Amino acid sequence: MKNRFNILAFLALVLAFLYMSRFFLQGWIVGTISIAFTLSVAFIAVVIFFENRHPTKTLTWLVVLAAFPLFGFFFYLLFGQNHRKQRTFSMKALEDEEAFRQIEGTKQLNEDQLRKMGDHQQLLFRLAHRLGYNPISFASETKVLTDGKETFANILQALRMAEHHIHLEYYIVRDDGIGQEIKQLLIEKAKAGIEVRFLYDAVGSWRLSKAYIEELKAGGVEVAAFAKVRLPFLNHKLNYRNHRKIIVIDGIVGFVGGLNIGDEYLGKNKYFGYWRDTHLYVRGEAVRTLQLIFLQDWYYQTGKKILNPTYLSPVLTSMKADGGVQMIASGPDTRWEVNKKLFFSMITSAKKNVWIASPYFIPDDDILSALKIAALSGIDVRILVPNRPDKRIVFHASRSYFPELLEAGVKIYEYNRGFMHSKLIIVDHELASIGTSNMDMRSFHLNFEVNAYLYRTKSVTKLVSDFVYDLEHSNQLSFELFRNRSVYYRLIESTSRLLSPLL
Repeated sequence: MKNRFNILAFLALVLAFLYMSRFFLQGWIVGTISIAFTLSVAFIAVVIFFENRHPTKTLTWLVVLAAFPLFGFFFYLLFGQNHRKQRTFSMKALEDEEAFRQIEGTKQLNEDQLRKMGDHQQLLFRLAHRLGYNPISFASETKVLTDGKETFANILQALRMAEHHIHLEYYIVRDDGIGQEIKQLLIEKAKAGIEVRFLYDAVGSWRLSKAYIEELKAGGVEVAAFAKVRLPFLNHKLNYRNHRKIIVIDGIVGFVGGLNIGDEYLGKNKYFGYWRDTHLYVRGEAVRTLQLIFLQDWYYQTGKKILNPTYLSPVLTSMKADGGVQMIASGPDTRWEVNKKLFFSMITSAKKNVWIASPYFIPDDDILSALKIAALSGIDVRILVPNRPDKRIVFHASRSYFPELLEAGVKIYEYNRGFMHSKLIIVDHELASIGTSNMDMRSFHLNFEVNAYLYRTKSVTKLVSDFVYDLEHSNQLSFELFRNRSVYYRLIESTSRLLSPLL
């Protein structure tokens, strides 16, 4: 069916071009272009309709095409074609699945430990194992890092301790103070004979200077850009970004979470001020999954496969683990919307409370319904968001969801100490997820993400106490006051929400 539509789409564009050429020769340029785009937009609308997408997405695309034919046409070519996503990442999906089955699939779930969990907790980790092919580890140590100062201090210390290899994968890397410090340290370690590999996202780090990259390469660091976009305005890859933040050192120590590499994460940006974020230090068995995620991303971009015991079977000292840790990757290359389904499972399995922090909160219908039903059922549902925007359309779109959530009994807080960038969900003070995934459609459907799922670890307790402290530096929204906000803001929020399925 999709191949038939592709052929028809091509024929429609050819006919439109021929029709335009005829009128061009007669001097009717403007009218011809208008007719050509009208034919193309109409055909795209038919294709979208027959793709059987979610009704909300279908209506959104039809509204965009109807209201902005020229803009909508190019926007669809860049962001709207599901079959192009499947074709682009189908090979990566197969190779990743094979690697995870081969490396992690041989390790079975620890049934003795699982039986100690509640039924709903067992279901979550069995689901995570089935979707991500990674078992839960009971031989890993974790530590929550609550801001940039603590995070980078731990990262720099761990980098200095590296003895064999250093692997870094980041969405944003900046050529500023902390960026320079990390660069110099990586070059120092590479010159000392340590293997250093650095993978950055080509779009997230588009401001990163060539001099920065060339200096790394000259110093012996292997550097690669994820999914380069040579024609940014005509390339659909622009929409699928590597949002992961991973560091693996010697296969034993790892870091994952919300902080990129840049001075603003240290609170040095005047507009944002204090940057409230959460990162996770990991040591032990679970680091192998982070390693595997990096190695597969590295192979996808460079063609260099290095799945060998040197990187995947480190010698681990005895670990006094205090709970379970499970690393899960998600992205447009996975068969299922992994993190979204796990978040949904966490929310619907809650017995007492669901606490969420996300800088970009744009839930789809499933997550939105789960949150409202949980609150209406008497579950303590709290959502922590920033009180100032860094992406205005996303900020206003987020606020359009607040009235119905507040009416259902969800408690919403706006962080006022600085900029809140933490990405976490805590359930019943026992389960937690911390990583790179926001509670938005881009993280659910488009970006490459990675999250750590924690069960009854000291880190969960720390996340709970940090969340309570953050609420003390936040304003709780009132349903009555928020409902009476001005028509101007309602209009902006409603307009922004129209684009929610595309954000």
